[in-house]
Amino acid sequence: MPDMERWPTTRLLSTAARLVEISWNEKLKNIGLTHAGVIAMEVLAAKGPITQAALAEVARVKAQTMGTTLARLELHGHVSRQRSDSDRRSHVVTLTDAGSAALAEAVRLEQDVLALVEVDTARLRDELKIVVRGLAGIPALDGSAGDANPQP
Repeated sequence: MPDMERWPTTRLLSTAARLVEISWNEKLKNIGLTHAGVIAMEVLAAKGPITQAALAEVARVKAQTMGTTLARLELHGHVSRQRSDSDRRSHVVTLTDAGSAALAEAVRLEQDVLALVEVDTARLRDELKIVVRGLAGIPALDGSAGDANPQP
């Protein structure tokens, strides 16, 4: 690999993100998930059943992208989609019991990815949250970079 000491911070960050995602996706593949699928399932676990369009908006992806992700999740039994009673044009997405179990396993696998690297994961999380909030224009919940549920 070229001399990383000369790389700009943005290149280091994007390279690290790609390498983490590749490693995590390799682990997730064994349980029928992808990084995108885990994000969708995390939103469903937090918000409960919501429309596919709302799920795409919360996950910050296009509706078509979310549709592809949900089709894969549905195929593996992780989510179910049903037509909305209030708007027949939309689908309500629900996390299944199998999806909840797979999500719990995905969280465990995520921790395994960075376990191989000597890094203070709590500090890394705090710094990354500052970057994400700053670039996305999201204010900190309590005026700081941390959150109430820090994870490794």
